[in-house]
Amino acid sequence: MDIRIKTTDYEITADVSDYLNDKIASIEKILAHDAETARLEVEVGRAIGSSQQGDVWRAEFIVMHDGDRHIATASGESVNAAIDIAKDEILQQLRKSKGRNSTLTRRMGARLKRLTRFGRE
Repeated sequence: MDIRIKTTDYEITADVSDYLNDKIASIEKILAHDAETARLEVEVGRAIGSSQQGDVWRAEFIVMHDGDRHIATASGESVNAAIDIAKDEILQQLRKSKGRNSTLTRRMGARLKRLTRFGRE
């Protein structure tokens, strides 16, 4: 998988980098065989606005594979919280897409099977 990490108004630490790599591994696991051709862009940094507003950290995940593009953006009170929320959202989108694709494949296979049976009788 092609992974690109960008930081905005933030210097990433080793702890956050390790934490982010753990979360990226779960995304790779969901993509399975598509992970070879997929691209993941991650942006982590401070959100625009006053620091008194509470949610000052922002994380954005963009996954591109098989012509699909999935985007998840989240804000949190810590870098790790923002990463967790964005990761959960992107995993939900990927699971939904994966389920939709497998259902379509099964339906098309059933139709093809019915057509071939009808032709033999």
